[in-house]
Amino acid sequence: MRLRHRKCIPSCSSHHRVDEDDYPWRHKKGNVLEWLHKTLTRKPILAQCITTAMVGPRTWIGGIFSRTGLKRSGSNKYIDFKWTPVQEARYQRLQDRTNVPYDETCIEHQKALVELWNLAYPNVTLQGLISDQWKEMGWQGANPSTDFRGCGFLSLENLLFFAKTFPTAFRRLLFKQRGIRAQWEYPFAVAGINVSFMLTQMLELYSVKPRCLHCVNFVKILGEDEEAFDVLYCIAFALMDAQWLAMHASYMEFNEVLQVTRTQLERELALEDIHRIRDLPAFNLLDT
Repeated sequence: MRLRHRKCIPSCSSHHRVDEDDYPWRHKKGNVLEWLHKTLTRKPILAQCITTAMVGPRTWIGGIFSRTGLKRSGSNKYIDFKWTPVQEARYQRLQDRTNVPYDETCIEHQKALVELWNLAYPNVTLQGLISDQWKEMGWQGANPSTDFRGCGFLSLENLLFFAKTFPTAFRRLLFKQRGIRAQWEYPFAVAGINVSFMLTQMLELYSVKPRCLHCVNFVKILGEDEEAFDVLYCIAFALMDAQWLAMHASYMEFNEVLQVTRTQLERELALEDIHRIRDLPAFNLLDT
């Protein structure tokens, strides 16, 4: 298998910003499915030419994917909620996972990284943990460990779970197999790290006990399914890519795409008829 080098040059792009008024907010899953279909299929109405040149590969982490660039967009409604022992234990384990940094000297972490490569490119021999081959997957440089500083080992676990659990969807996003792609595409691996971090913010995993409606509903789901966060990651990545295509986005719109993705996930998690993570309307994107 020969790896194809992708272009990373700016292009003109057309996009439609998904406005909150477009969303049929009636707390029903069926309405969200209708809105999701409309959002992902309608034609763009605003054309914008991106002429700003990329000022170096580190821009993806330091600039466009800035942690401070994401605004809180969920419901401001706070609710009191009595946690069960199972919910508390699973939420604590999830919090603990967010505190594990990626250690390039750790054999377990090295094996996990190599496993990710083998799942992504089963017919291509990896030359080493430091190799220019990693750039083909969307890492910023020859050493992926430097990119994990943004979200630690959790982000690698998320990518591995995606590759193992939904291999078809994983490869579709990795190889950009669907839709009319931008000439200047988002780098897959680094985007995955940012999706992980976006979810930790959205679910308030750095709080003692979140109280927002969508967070509380997630904790309830987590109490029934310990893999809920990992599945939600896969949903979020697929939804981000679908929004990227729907908005005809390019390099400079990534933060906006990520924000739209977060907004939709928060709203879907707040729906009253969601009891499993696979009940989210956007879960269907993993099967298409």
